[in-house]
Amino acid sequence: MTVSRLLASSFLLPVSLTPLSLAVAQENEASQLDPIVVTATLGPETIGESLASVTVIEEKDIRSKAPSDFSDLLRGQPGINVTGNGSFGKTTSVYTRGVQNAGTVFLLDGIKLHSATGGGAPWQFVPTELVQRVEVVRGPRSSLYGADAMGGVVQAFTLDPKYGNRGWVEAGAGNFDTQKVSAGASGSAGNTRFSLSGLHKETDGTAIVENGDDKGFRNTSGLGRVVHDFDNGGEASVMLLQSEGNTEYEGGNTDYTIRTVGFGLVTPLNDYWQTGIQFAESRDDEKSFSGGSESYYNTRLRQARWENTFTYSVHELVVGAELQQDEVSSSMDFNETSRTNTAVFSQLRMNFGSLDTQLSLRSDDNEAYGTKETGGVALGYSFDRSHRVRASYGTAFRAPTFNNLYYPTTPFYRGNPDLKPEESETFELGASGNYQRWFWDLAVYQMDVDDLIGSGEVGGVSSSINVDKARIRGAELGGGFEHNGWRAAIALTYMDPKDRDTGKQLARRTKRTARFDLDKAVSNFTFGGSVIAEGERYNKAANTNLLAGFATLDLRAGWNFAPDWSTRLTLVNVLDKEYSTAERFDGKKYIAAGRTGMLTVRYDLR
Repeated sequence: MTVSRLLASSFLLPVSLTPLSLAVAQENEASQLDPIVVTATLGPETIGESLASVTVIEEKDIRSKAPSDFSDLLRGQPGINVTGNGSFGKTTSVYTRGVQNAGTVFLLDGIKLHSATGGGAPWQFVPTELVQRVEVVRGPRSSLYGADAMGGVVQAFTLDPKYGNRGWVEAGAGNFDTQKVSAGASGSAGNTRFSLSGLHKETDGTAIVENGDDKGFRNTSGLGRVVHDFDNGGEASVMLLQSEGNTEYEGGNTDYTIRTVGFGLVTPLNDYWQTGIQFAESRDDEKSFSGGSESYYNTRLRQARWENTFTYSVHELVVGAELQQDEVSSSMDFNETSRTNTAVFSQLRMNFGSLDTQLSLRSDDNEAYGTKETGGVALGYSFDRSHRVRASYGTAFRAPTFNNLYYPTTPFYRGNPDLKPEESETFELGASGNYQRWFWDLAVYQMDVDDLIGSGEVGGVSSSINVDKARIRGAELGGGFEHNGWRAAIALTYMDPKDRDTGKQLARRTKRTARFDLDKAVSNFTFGGSVIAEGERYNKAANTNLLAGFATLDLRAGWNFAPDWSTRLTLVNVLDKEYSTAERFDGKKYIAAGRTGMLTVRYDLR
């Protein structure tokens, strides 16, 4: 594949124009074990060329595992800790390289989705059934994505419209009175592709605390996309995704809606210059009912981005500007309800034979906490076509949330408008091997965090203050094998997330995780299983509440029993292991669901 063909899709990362970039990946002439990714840099590169630690979860893995929650795809992956307040749509946190949930940026087709009040993404409400591919980038990326990309970036790509007419319908049922149905259709007319898909699922759920009542979950989601390919290699796209429903918790329930809508245009101006624009909006709305009262927290993020890519031979320069505005509407009277962030950024990628270099720089000016500059540098060296080493350094920051800064004063909590952003610097060394049938990747790193946001008092009332410093050291090993119908993947993580002031382990982070996936295709059948193990962790920063480690076993099987017809059985937590990754404020442990089964039948119209 030529460099010019790759550059034609280089703007698709920040824009909701993923079809071209995914098409490039599918046409990649390199090994499928070193796929092209678009999240690690501002343009398409193979994982090896990106000089970053990246995990890709492909469509076939998503379909075979059929997870009930999006976070189940991430659990046990290198450098990832997942905690939850129970199963089936309950509050979920993702810790990337030990950085708290608000320090991981989540992109949905290039559109940032987060809660401006609580921080972090609404992982539990993302409809996995409408996701085609996931890229997980570990390490600082604020020089590319701005605030909150301290631990890394997770990007989910939704279903891609195809040329031609096709469709699918799927229905399934499982224990806990779980039912779901989903369907989709796509078509094309000339150079225009379009698709529409939807999902409804509901469950009575399980108890989320010991001796508690079952807590249910309901979700209805829809996705629409229109993509037009221009004759000059450019592309325009419109997308809309909405996920809404209700989730129950101890003492009440919450109605929720998440929505992303985006328009993007990318076009080459000449052989050396490509430009693109993006306009997008994301919403995270929640209304809770508890004890006869109700409260609501609605956040909206508006985004505009202009990006230009200049190429010369095998070198590339990206420069651009970005405008973001967070808005909050709430039953609580926040002291401020909006903030604007403007940014300029650049990235330079150069290749000198076996040596690759990357430089990135970004300046963010936020009306809430001022100006922050971040940068990164990475070097990579290829010994041959199979073996690489890399070294990188990067800075990042996490912005205080509206709750941190502007929460109205109550007898129990108040915001702190003088709070500063968390800041980090990270050093990383890595090595990888990529062969015809298998690959491996090893990374070691150290992250130092200053002005860690913790709990304290302001004016005699509990509040958020900059109290701590943290040092997180870790090592990650990932590998995979694919041959003759066999597919295997392994992920091992060791991490030491430590508060430098107290010497204690950071709350809710485990030091050790392991994951092993194995699948085999035989004729019209597929069989597979996953083992995920996590070490112990402390629920509180004082390291007084120890949550035991655990291991779970999942099994799955599929059968293409007729042309265009298939069925799939998944069994999660086969050994019915009871485990907890978080506690309530009163010390009760949140417990995950026990043994869970789901049987689905699917018809594909091709």
